[in-house]
Amino acid sequence: MTEFDKPGYFLNRELSWLKFNMRVLQEADDKANPLLEQLRFIAIFASNLDEFFMIRVAGLQQQLESGINKQDAAGLTVKQQLEEISRAVHAMVKTQYRYLRTILQELIKQEILVTDVESLSEKNKAWAEDYFLHTVYPVITPLAVDASHPFPFLANRSLNLAVMLGHERECMTAVVQVPAVLPRIIPIPGGGKKKKFILLEELIRSFCFHLFHGYILKDILAFRITRNSDLSIDEEESEDLLALVEKSLRQRKRGQGVRLELSKTANKNLKNFLIDALKIEGQDIYEINGPIDLTFLMKFVDLPEGDFLRYPAFVPQVPADLVEVDDLFAAIRERDILLHHPYESFEPVVELIRRAAADPDVLAIKQTLYRVSGNSPIVRALAQAAENGKQVTVLVELKARFDEERNILWARQLEEAGCHVIYGLVGLKTHAKILLVVRRESSGIKRYVHMGTGNYNDATARVYTDMGLFTANDQMGADASAFFNLLSGYSDPPVWNKIVVAPMGLRRKLEELIAREIEHVENGKTGRIIAKMNALVDKEIVLKLYEAAHKGVKIDLIIRGICILRPGLPEVSENVSVRSIVGRFLEHSRIFYFANGGDEKVYLSSADWMTRNLRERVELFFPVEDPRQAERIRGLLDLMLKDNQKAHIMKSDGTYRRADRRGRAGTNSQELFYEMAQLAAKPQDITLEQMLKPMYRKQE
Repeated sequence: MTEFDKPGYFLNRELSWLKFNMRVLQEADDKANPLLEQLRFIAIFASNLDEFFMIRVAGLQQQLESGINKQDAAGLTVKQQLEEISRAVHAMVKTQYRYLRTILQELIKQEILVTDVESLSEKNKAWAEDYFLHTVYPVITPLAVDASHPFPFLANRSLNLAVMLGHERECMTAVVQVPAVLPRIIPIPGGGKKKKFILLEELIRSFCFHLFHGYILKDILAFRITRNSDLSIDEEESEDLLALVEKSLRQRKRGQGVRLELSKTANKNLKNFLIDALKIEGQDIYEINGPIDLTFLMKFVDLPEGDFLRYPAFVPQVPADLVEVDDLFAAIRERDILLHHPYESFEPVVELIRRAAADPDVLAIKQTLYRVSGNSPIVRALAQAAENGKQVTVLVELKARFDEERNILWARQLEEAGCHVIYGLVGLKTHAKILLVVRRESSGIKRYVHMGTGNYNDATARVYTDMGLFTANDQMGADASAFFNLLSGYSDPPVWNKIVVAPMGLRRKLEELIAREIEHVENGKTGRIIAKMNALVDKEIVLKLYEAAHKGVKIDLIIRGICILRPGLPEVSENVSVRSIVGRFLEHSRIFYFANGGDEKVYLSSADWMTRNLRERVELFFPVEDPRQAERIRGLLDLMLKDNQKAHIMKSDGTYRRADRRGRAGTNSQELFYEMAQLAAKPQDITLEQMLKPMYRKQE
């Protein structure tokens, strides 16, 4: 495969991710999306970009500072990557604010206005000043910066105001932090039908003079610093992982600055003051023509009066195989049950744990937790099970990025309830999603298993697309028991019956599956792979895909985010297509189809094809063997490949274009999946063909 190992055959992972985030931002310019939903995409774009700087840009900057300037698979050095990132992000941020201004103008037509103090009536100005004096003033503290008051340490992503003051020919500066404990966007009362809002920093800017009696306010500048937030944890040197993660979390708040955002200003003195104080390089400074930190829009878009400017209400449906089912255990014993979230409800997963907690015949519950919701019903049910005398074992992944504090809290609560809490294998994150219920029945011990592509998080299950599988298959149950023994003790990896586990064997399994498609082509049969995932980054897997495509295997990749593979390269990847679907729901499911010479194989997994997933994480890859469920998944994949409303197609240079709709009916796979779930939830006998009917109707 060395013939395919050339820099020109690969894309840079960081620039590929930025293209994904640009696709998110473009949804804010799609007039088919309701106005407030357009604002939501701007907020999502901003939140994504924050994390990108805190982790990816910070990591590259650390490499450069350490003298590491190696090339990536695409031939770019670390320094070149940082330069390309800066160029791309500066352009994207300008586009972001252009979209914002357009949407805010459209909202004015809907009598929703974000304004400033100067534009208010005298009555509303008086109200605003009163609100400042009685609600904001007691909370904020101005911090002088001079010889006896060094520049204060500012928390990561906190919004601040730099204030330039004049006093008896002297010029001084101060910093005022915009308090995160107060609402960022404040409704102005008495507007009648018209809804008016003002931003908290605008309120402080206008009435800041109350903080500096005897001084003249010369200028005020909003700014925000983003810091390196990646945790550095040496598990080998620690006997207490919980304490080590807690210590690292405290260090995160004081990480090196990697980006400075500040309001566009002509005041070079105030701007240079901030640059000198925060020690940020030129390309990492972003002058913003508008409000800084647009993640606050996530709350604004949910304002109660705005239903008509949002997507219609969405109600997850009862899964088809569970309609009018009373005994969940009996239903799972009868057949494997596939769940397709968010179109089908996540509630059956929660209900299985609740029933297991209360069932006197259930002896043990074992589960992995990577990210859970803030008020998790799953954690409550597990705690209740332990209190009811069940043997409850929970692996809580303490190193789940940005969920570390929440997971520490859950780990302690579960331990207090009597659960046995484990933290996984040294040096590896446990990213697998698996639940095992051990039940005593008349025929003996029976194991019920749930495995999925997404987290046990009831909140994100309403907005992320994922799949889960309930099964009472004895071999799957034996694998699940062996898997938890591997995590909780010193057991060597067993010979698995059905599942494949990373990092012990998943890479080898994937290479075997791809090689088998090549073999079928060489024997005169059709070779076909459809792979849906969030990211394709692993170079060795890409090389294997190039080999397969070169030999004649047709490969369709549905990849939401990063993809370092380049499709359409002559003699290399002409048989490969790459598409990304960005819509109302975050595409998160990992689904893999192999034609296998007519004996089709379908798999679900917790793992993307990234080096970290195959080498540094505990992941699961498992087959869907029920012919009815496998056929259903194949139909869903076909529909995603026909999507021409929310799909973007990658060209060979790594750029994306909207899917071509010319001469074809519009197909939105996410909308059709919801229609299919609604139809399937009707209490009647329904065939797979009937369930897929909406899909075919849209193609006509």
